[in-house]
Amino acid sequence: FRSGQKKGHASSVDLSKDSLNKTIESACLIAKYTQEDPFSGLAPKDLMAFDAPDLDLYHPWDLDAQHSIDLAKACEEIALEQNEIDNSEGAEVSSFQGEGLYANSNGLIATQSSTRHSLNCSLIAKRDDDMQTAYEYTTALDANDMESPQQVGMKAALLAQQKLGARSLPSQKCPVIFTSRLSGGLFAQLLGALGGSRQYKKSTFLLNSIDQIVIPESLSLFEQPFAKKTLGAKAFDRDGVLKREQYFVKDGRVKSYVMGQYSANQLGLKTTANAGGTNNVSVTANFDGGLEAMIKAMGKGLVVTELMGQGVNATTGDYSRGALGFWVENGEIQYPVSGLTIAGNLKDMLLGIEHVGTDIDQRSNLKVGSVLVNQMTIAGES
Repeated sequence: FRSGQKKGHASSVDLSKDSLNKTIESACLIAKYTQEDPFSGLAPKDLMAFDAPDLDLYHPWDLDAQHSIDLAKACEEIALEQNEIDNSEGAEVSSFQGEGLYANSNGLIATQSSTRHSLNCSLIAKRDDDMQTAYEYTTALDANDMESPQQVGMKAALLAQQKLGARSLPSQKCPVIFTSRLSGGLFAQLLGALGGSRQYKKSTFLLNSIDQIVIPESLSLFEQPFAKKTLGAKAFDRDGVLKREQYFVKDGRVKSYVMGQYSANQLGLKTTANAGGTNNVSVTANFDGGLEAMIKAMGKGLVVTELMGQGVNATTGDYSRGALGFWVENGEIQYPVSGLTIAGNLKDMLLGIEHVGTDIDQRSNLKVGSVLVNQMTIAGES
């Protein structure tokens, strides 16, 4: 920032002292010619992360190329031994180590080290002329917490096998379950709609929604950024502001928007330390059980296991996406389905949530189990 109200940005992949000095000079020069913005500036000093906690996020993995190859081969080999698995699209092992540093003229220098390791596998299943693909992965901060290659390969094989023989459905309205692998997307749309930038731009289906009920009163969204050794945990945001535990939605009612310093300035509010997004948000479970129990409770309807396309209008809340999954009757899965479009409006979908299960997908930054929505429009066979 220059003179407090002008902002310039520059970046470099060269970390030599000379390059960094030139990068700083470039940012200052850009700021000199940038238009004044009364909402720009540093966050208040008393909000800065001078005492950022250690969240135990750094667990390097002593991994060489041969070990990576062995892990990927082990994953593929067991998968290809399974019935109807015709081929593999590949298995991949990755290991990431990062060091983040934020410093500003308030005297703050904050750092955070982190790691993330993963193994994934993509397979092709075949039955006669029917071919289906499926993907499975494991990821963790600590490689010791990952699932084994054999577990990943077996799960990927099962997912591919279960998709064989899929058929369409007659167009109708019915209950829909989003598995825990997908359900976080619904609440990500909710958090996005509560984003400060969407609010001040008036481009959200939840405009001016503080104190409004937007989900059933049995549900809450709570951010726990300081959960140690947890995917999604973070000590400070991109403004250098110390994170904090907080409700965005409590007992169904909006308590706060999701804001960094800039959007908070635009709205005349205090930052929620969310410049760069939310960190480790959990959704209350209001149902005692996971997917299997939820299927029994639903009785008849659609279980969605995959979504396609980006048909979500963040301003109106209109929702329309391609879907694959399973058809359920009498509380049991009957057959796989594909070639469907599910549609509704996010306001109605969120308020229509009947159950949130306990089968939380811990691989996600947004911790939530399977979700049952009371009714959506299914477009299939005409």
